[in-house]
Amino acid sequence: MLRSLLIYLSQAAWARRIVTGFGIVRRMALRFVAGETLEDAVAVIQTLNAQGMIATLDHLGENVYTPNKTLEATQAILECLDAIAAADLQANVSVKLTQLGLGLDETLCAENMHTILTRAQQRNNCVRIDIEDFGSLDATVRIYRKLRADGFNNVGMAMQSYLYCAEELTAELLEEGTTFRLVKGAYKEPPDVAYPKKADVDANFDRLTALLLDASSQAGAPTLSEDGRFPAIPAIATHDEARIVFAKEYAAKLNLPSGKMEFQMLHGIRRDLQSQLVEEGYPVRIYVPFGTEWYPYFMRRLAERPANLWFIVSNFFRK
Repeated sequence: MLRSLLIYLSQAAWARRIVTGFGIVRRMALRFVAGETLEDAVAVIQTLNAQGMIATLDHLGENVYTPNKTLEATQAILECLDAIAAADLQANVSVKLTQLGLGLDETLCAENMHTILTRAQQRNNCVRIDIEDFGSLDATVRIYRKLRADGFNNVGMAMQSYLYCAEELTAELLEEGTTFRLVKGAYKEPPDVAYPKKADVDANFDRLTALLLDASSQAGAPTLSEDGRFPAIPAIATHDEARIVFAKEYAAKLNLPSGKMEFQMLHGIRRDLQSQLVEEGYPVRIYVPFGTEWYPYFMRRLAERPANLWFIVSNFFRK
């Protein structure tokens, strides 16, 4: 019931007008969103870089269903790549394919990604494709494989550990040279495609971590580039300390240098843990979303898993 209410509120114009008028809500949302402008996001990343962290920049927006809107989104991402280069930031970009036309026309989506990846090559950068709901997974993988077949090596994928198919699909894509961001997954999925119990999601996350670190330990496997723009290494994206401990201990068993994996976290969540990992010598990449669409983004994050409501509120009061 709470999830349905949050989804409704994310789409209701009247709710947006009212909720965004509350200073406390705006302050809470902007704790987890870098701001509404690219300049805001650049300033946040400059601060993160000064603190020894790298970043991935996400221009907010998804589920676009008109060609002109996909072109607007493409242009916004090109500007992100230009800004990273101009400010000499240690950062790359992340994209959602539904923002670029995945639900409208796969050919159009692939063309938009061609444009983005070409600019990324020109700017000595790369792009990570986010995984969205299960219904878009097959199309996302098809487009990713097409991009690789077209000669783009500066593109990586994400994978969700709550999916039953995650281990098999990850193993297949590793054989194709794919680099991954591993996440648990936050969309509401039916029990026939995703583990409904947290313990099972966690256990699969650890299995996938081991799979990715095994691949990273092989001779000739790449390391993190000095500017952080080519993360051709496993990215373990979690705020779960037990999962982080497992990754550290498994990497130690493999004698894996710190430059062979990175941890990723969301902007504004567990800043204490982010700093701790940096002090321990691990690469830490922060997912930095920005844009005027912060309200629906914020509400949908809560709707994806209502338990996040308490998680975000509690983190608002953390150091």
